[in-house]
Amino acid sequence: MNVRHFLLPLLIALAFSRAPAAAAYINGQNYVDISDWARKYGFHLVHDGKRNSALYQKNSASVEFVKGSHTAIINGVDVVLSFPVAVDKSAFLASGLDLSKTVEPLLFPWRADDGKIKTIVIDPGHGGKDPGNRVGSHSEKTYTLLLANELSRQLKAAGFRVILTRTKDIYMDLENRPAVANRHDADLFVSLHFNATSGGKNSVAGAETYCITPVGASSSNAQGRGASYGRTTANASETESLLLAYEVQKALTKNLGAEDRGVRRARFAVLRDAKMPAILVESGYMTHPTEGKKIFTAEYRKQIAAAITKGILDFQRLTKPAAAKK
Repeated sequence: MNVRHFLLPLLIALAFSRAPAAAAYINGQNYVDISDWARKYGFHLVHDGKRNSALYQKNSASVEFVKGSHTAIINGVDVVLSFPVAVDKSAFLASGLDLSKTVEPLLFPWRADDGKIKTIVIDPGHGGKDPGNRVGSHSEKTYTLLLANELSRQLKAAGFRVILTRTKDIYMDLENRPAVANRHDADLFVSLHFNATSGGKNSVAGAETYCITPVGASSSNAQGRGASYGRTTANASETESLLLAYEVQKALTKNLGAEDRGVRRARFAVLRDAKMPAILVESGYMTHPTEGKKIFTAEYRKQIAAAITKGILDFQRLTKPAAAKK
């Protein structure tokens, strides 16, 4: 998928506007006064939460920055930042990298004019000798494949061509999974997983969606790669991957009523080599006494698939001409 026209409107706008000057240099990063940034884009301050947070709005769009937090709340969805929000005297500061690589692409999505979304590769996580998370007699690999089959059915009904990286309980090297998408010249790659935790099983629940980490930033997952890792193949599509992750995360939390664990960044092996927008979806916690039981039911997996499908369709409406019905 060619994305060269995707950022053109922003580049034109920036050519005629002055970017906010760096307000501070913190931990090796240029930080920007958020009020200057907001003024540039026409956002107004709604409240500053007694200096604990700052909420800005423009028409129906909103973004909230929380002091000391790695998370921004963009149109009601948690989005993990690469660097924490800082406060200097009376000013809220955000890293320039986060504003340009995370906040702006989600507040100002741009429509590409160079092709429809036709082929989607779905990757059921784990398989074969790799069971993934285990809860009693339940293995993650079983439910990722069941979810993939349901998601495939719904996406096909929406008019897409769908390919699964595995259709049976077989083992696949991580690198071979995005290779399937590259080989078929897919337009999107979606890897499916379920989470688990060893502590706080009664309280830790919810969905989270990952996309590739920007160059110069550390990954937000616990086993993430550091800021010095460098550029990957997936970084060529990182803006679209971020928007896809955001739309899927929004649909999961709104449609399922699941706890919002945020849009996150990672250099997972299944994401790094993808030549198209790629995300990894953790649809819930198998270890949670309520959410886990629902994951093991076909009805709830049908709802998860419907949410992911909605997220993909919303992404399509924002960025691409509609896919032709078969």
